[in-house]
Amino acid sequence: MKPYSRAQQKATELCSAGARALSGEPGLHVRGDRLYRQHTPLPIPAVHLHPAPPVPSGDEATPFMIKRGQMDAIALHLRYSNRPLHRQLAPQPPVARLIFDLLEQFRIEAIVPDHLPGVRTNLARHFSHWAQLTFQSGLTETQIGNLLYTLVLITRSRLHTIPVPEYAEFAIEATRAAIVPVIGTDLAGLKRQIHNQEKFAIHACAIADTIHAMIDAELAQQAENSDASQPDNLLDKVLAAFPLLLSDEALADETLSLATSGESKAFTQHHQRYHVYTRQYDEEVQASSLVRDALLVEFREKLDEKIRNQGINLRHLSRQLAAALNPPQRNGWTFGEEEGRIDGRRLSQLISSPSERRLFCQERYPPTANAIVSFLIDCSGSMRDHSEKVALMIDVMVRALGMAGISSEVLGFTTQAWNGGRAYSDWLRQGRPAYPGRLSEIRHLIFKPAERHWRHARKEMAALLKADLFKEGIDGEAVEWACQRLRARPEARRFLLVLSDGCPMDTATNLTNDKFYLDNHLKAVVEQQQRQGDVAVLGIGLGLDLSPYYRQNLAIGDSLEVNNRLLADIVTLLAGARR
Repeated sequence: MKPYSRAQQKATELCSAGARALSGEPGLHVRGDRLYRQHTPLPIPAVHLHPAPPVPSGDEATPFMIKRGQMDAIALHLRYSNRPLHRQLAPQPPVARLIFDLLEQFRIEAIVPDHLPGVRTNLARHFSHWAQLTFQSGLTETQIGNLLYTLVLITRSRLHTIPVPEYAEFAIEATRAAIVPVIGTDLAGLKRQIHNQEKFAIHACAIADTIHAMIDAELAQQAENSDASQPDNLLDKVLAAFPLLLSDEALADETLSLATSGESKAFTQHHQRYHVYTRQYDEEVQASSLVRDALLVEFREKLDEKIRNQGINLRHLSRQLAAALNPPQRNGWTFGEEEGRIDGRRLSQLISSPSERRLFCQERYPPTANAIVSFLIDCSGSMRDHSEKVALMIDVMVRALGMAGISSEVLGFTTQAWNGGRAYSDWLRQGRPAYPGRLSEIRHLIFKPAERHWRHARKEMAALLKADLFKEGIDGEAVEWACQRLRARPEARRFLLVLSDGCPMDTATNLTNDKFYLDNHLKAVVEQQQRQGDVAVLGIGLGLDLSPYYRQNLAIGDSLEVNNRLLADIVTLLAGARR
């Protein structure tokens, strides 16, 4: 990840100012890919407003245009949508709610005043970028995906009085012909009541319920044809078909708390220099060596059983990761194409076969694997409750990365003892000097080294389920350690994903310095890594917003569910950090 440049800072300031002006709320500001009110991240109100992957080369839009459109849309939602009324009128089924939220956002974007042509342009560019990415994902090749994509295009086309994108017309032609007669009356009602949210919602609910019933019937038919029972979680099945269909408010209207951060007097007095009282007891160890072999086998069997029951599409996930992390490189030509550049060697075929169209060639841009992803897991005591789901998520991600030809490493950090252990005892014996700095015996864990494939490390990775490994956490030193390991690797693109559910915490260090000593060190370490720019350091917060530490981060609710939806979010996070 490149350092935060002045141009990026200016773009963020412009997005923040635009959001404040459009919404009329002075406390709004942009941080990373999210819009915040003071310290609280705002929910993303509709499916197409989630942070999108980077703009492909050749696209006339710029990342700033895409981000500006996203922030403008959320700000307009704050100004023009009555949220209590929206919640009151929204349908209950999750898929219907997703559609209802989307239609309300389209209504808001369609009533932008004429004296704001720049805002209209930003919104149009953002949606065009989203629509093209969704189309290129292969969505229209599935019946459910085609149905949802068709609905998105025709409703926005009707509300904004614009044509459907030319590239998608053929793909959605049959589905459009099938559903417009069914929802036509309500589709006209949407346009007629566009300035009345309550009356608009009546027609939006009717459309959402109709499409939900169609999807339900299609899934039931698929289950019958495959002699399988209908899936219990309709939403997961829809999202598997429509990987970019994500909505914060439709899934859970929750606001995650922000990680508590402050200024450390001890850290400031020592000129931002971090001090370690003693490294005598620190260790770096293979995690599997701390678990009996028979127990590892038991853990592995337990993990495999859980993965089988999750219904995760590994092949699709690996394709997403390859597209996000393996940028295409020019490598020769493909011949016998029906479009592209004329291949002079084939022109003679026109004489013998005038109807022959395969006379063209195209440049070949296959993806090139040259990336590594390292997972750094906070193994503090509070993470013990998440250990099974974290192990499941990491195992699936490592498998999919391997299938995509991308290297991976799984690391952890904890302490060998509670409350400082032997280091704290040494400090007591030496007269308790003031501000001793880090006062504990840290333990850095290696669950899977980068040079080992998942197949060979699968048993060792199950050590994540060992409950007594989880004690306390010194985050800053762990991030430095993980980045050093990444820099020793030959891959050009390096990503570090830090998974944590809280702020840095070590009882002995906090009591003998102050409660923000480790906090300030973590922020200093992450800032230093960002300045160096050769490792992208990203945060995944479990039940917590880690944005005070990690500029690019993903916040996951307390009820961590490992499914296609969550994994797609992680891919998007990685794609956004690609250099």
